[in-house]
Amino acid sequence: MYIKDVMACLEELSPLAYAEDFDNTGLLVGNRDNKLTGVLVTHDTLEEVVDEAIEKDCNLIVSFHPIIFSGLKKLNGSSYVERTVIKAIRHGIAIYAVHTALDNNFNGVNAALCDALGLQNRKILIPQKGTVKKLLVFVPNKDADHLREALFAAGAGTIGNYSNCSFNLEGTGTFRGEENSNPVIGERGITRHEPETQIGVTYPRHLESRILKTMFTNHPYEEVAYEVTTLENRNQHIGIGMTGELTVPLQDIDFLKQLKQKMKLECIRYSGLLNRKIKKVAVLGGSGAFAISHAKNAGADVFITGDIKYHEFYKAEKQMIIADIGHYESEQYTKNLLFEHLTKKIHNFAPALPGGKVVLSEYNTNSIKYL
Repeated sequence: MYIKDVMACLEELSPLAYAEDFDNTGLLVGNRDNKLTGVLVTHDTLEEVVDEAIEKDCNLIVSFHPIIFSGLKKLNGSSYVERTVIKAIRHGIAIYAVHTALDNNFNGVNAALCDALGLQNRKILIPQKGTVKKLLVFVPNKDADHLREALFAAGAGTIGNYSNCSFNLEGTGTFRGEENSNPVIGERGITRHEPETQIGVTYPRHLESRILKTMFTNHPYEEVAYEVTTLENRNQHIGIGMTGELTVPLQDIDFLKQLKQKMKLECIRYSGLLNRKIKKVAVLGGSGAFAISHAKNAGADVFITGDIKYHEFYKAEKQMIIADIGHYESEQYTKNLLFEHLTKKIHNFAPALPGGKVVLSEYNTNSIKYL
């Protein structure tokens, strides 16, 4: 196995195309073409985690948070970031980070939080814009079925819970091959009128290169007439934060007590009780203050996140409870999610190949302690 094989497995779970623009995801350190000795999965990449990777003979660290967030202008070991990167390079250890690419996945960070709380009827809280693309392509009628099926097989034509979706119009296409053309149908210098089908399909943004390659490969023409546009349609499966519902509503104080117990929390900072039952819950792993208004607009009874500042608690406006359970605590199940995904994928991909081991880091990288 090679490092790039693990990267392909991670792309299936959290395509980097959906990472936020401010983020730094993907392969941060190392060579994707290096042979793999093992994968260590962690929440954060620190010096101690690199030491653990060395001890366990893992030359790839898969981390939720990126150790390099903004640009490094020097590498002299004067900060924990520089020391971590230097040690990883010195020992030939690659570092890959998923961060907001996994945050924005329907089965990612917030799904793990919903699982822990037993939430049902889940929906994305803030759908990411520009994730749905549309392809229009014109093809001779006799080749339309073949091309359409090839596009479906490549991942086009899926809308929500439906697959093989397309819209088709028949008409007449005209073209004339010039001196250097090599027309499949018709002759150079003669205008051709060809019965054609316009095929329209949508596809997720991260599959664009695959969809276009499939189109060119399966289209009979030397020059393919097509259009690609970005749609503003709401995507049900890509975006940050999530809402869900309790199967049995709980009084707010009882819900907070259960939250503390289920998430194994030292404390909860919250905006005050409203003396009513909790049914709809909004969650956002990590720093979620920016989503308070979205949670209120979604009709949440409580919004669970981390890193809420003093004045931001007032934004609850007595319409819901804001519960700050801590940044790390709200993401604590993320490395387990990554570990389980990679264990399953790598075992199916290469159960007997050298390097096919996945190890869950034993180091607690939470930088905040409680007394």
